[in-house]
Amino acid sequence: MSGPSVTRPEDRVPFSHRLLYGAGAFVNNLLAGAIGGMMIVLNLGLGMNPALVGLLGAIPRLFDAMTDPLMGYISDNTRSRWGRRRPYIFIGALSVGVVFIALWQLPSGQSEDFYFWYFLLGSLLFYLAYTVFATPWVALGYEMTPDYNERTRLMGTQNFIGQMAYFLPPWLLLVMQDKRWFDTMVEGAAGLSILIGLFVMAVGILPAIFLRERLQNVAMAEIPLPTAKPDWSVWTTMVRRTGAFFSSFAAALRFKPFLKLCIATFLVFNGFILIASFQTYVIIFHVFDGDTVAGARYAGWAGTVGTFSTFAVIAIVTWLATRIGKIKAFAVSTGISIVGYGLKWFCMNPEMPWLVLVPAPLMAFGLGGLFTLMPAMIADIVDLDEVKTHLRREGMFGSIYWWVVKLGMAAALAASGYLLNATGFDVALGGNQSETTITLMRMFDVGIPMVASALAIWAVATLGVSQATMEATRETLEARRGKADASTATGAA
Repeated sequence: MSGPSVTRPEDRVPFSHRLLYGAGAFVNNLLAGAIGGMMIVLNLGLGMNPALVGLLGAIPRLFDAMTDPLMGYISDNTRSRWGRRRPYIFIGALSVGVVFIALWQLPSGQSEDFYFWYFLLGSLLFYLAYTVFATPWVALGYEMTPDYNERTRLMGTQNFIGQMAYFLPPWLLLVMQDKRWFDTMVEGAAGLSILIGLFVMAVGILPAIFLRERLQNVAMAEIPLPTAKPDWSVWTTMVRRTGAFFSSFAAALRFKPFLKLCIATFLVFNGFILIASFQTYVIIFHVFDGDTVAGARYAGWAGTVGTFSTFAVIAIVTWLATRIGKIKAFAVSTGISIVGYGLKWFCMNPEMPWLVLVPAPLMAFGLGGLFTLMPAMIADIVDLDEVKTHLRREGMFGSIYWWVVKLGMAAALAASGYLLNATGFDVALGGNQSETTITLMRMFDVGIPMVASALAIWAVATLGVSQATMEATRETLEARRGKADASTATGAA
């Protein structure tokens, strides 16, 4: 096995700048986890109908998915002395922090309808500000280095740092109920939101201040200047811009290498999300015969083992990808996760319940490898697209990728309930579920992610994008538009 090629000094992203980009990942994941972890206050603290709480979780998420590609297009086509990404990252970080604080300052003594509409409108503003921050931040990472392996190291670092944010949401409910600090859970949410919002503003602006856009001048040169005789008709301008947006959106989806990455992500991520709750059901009703307390305890430990394992997985996959390439590393990491899913059939054993912990480290290779390698591969796709279109469209590709993830997650979460019903599960039966129900739950829990992951490996294996391909692509681009200035290549301020 040959080692990695040597990365040119000018292509290296200093470790401090990897940390700064990773700070954006921490903020991004903290916001997503905090709003989800704190929404339980609407039900437990304010007594809102759970169905309405569910709508408050779903509607803004759909709005978020729709605004992502639009923000990507706007960012790609911005001309500014500060670049295409950094102004939005700066404004977005400050805005989302302020809105997050305001969202949880819930006045007391109001009706359920008041709380619903207050939180719905506030959530729409929150996700709009969130998109303004997150979409350009994602795009910024794609252009921080042109080196095939350095991109993997950058994305491995940001994924590692971003994972740390997921330790916080499970503890938010406990903090909000701590009588030493807050009289009520609602007051706890209001106070905690201030701490989170201020942290988001302080840390979220760091990538905008200290990082630079390597290809800012190249991209701005590619954005057409206004015509000598502009059409001042508002309607005509709106129609033209709308047409340009949808044309760019469709062109990105038609680009086969990118489409394959989206399909692979959809399969791996949503194959996991679709049956995420099934593991808990299997542990409770198969391993512990309906004992919810013991089952929840072991399910919690399995999740904790998986979370800690993800940090090691990110380091391993990052190292592996620089040795054997991203496509092979994806096959290895996803293949290991398939073994982990398969082990669940044997390790969900009522006679040895501790075995439920064994598959967790192997399963962590699925999502841990996915979100380390996919951003690095999309950065390569952006270069391939520039060869064909002469445009830098990091924002559009990044936003569509996450648009697919979010829509897929919403669909998977909705379908999971129907899938559970299809097993014949009846909560009223407790530990007396039928043998057929238990068998179907176990089959879905094991089989669906195994099949989905195997198909994802096949989709990426046919990508046809190797390190040699990307080195040739880089030579073509640099011959066409010249090399980027070395001082901006490393993100130097």
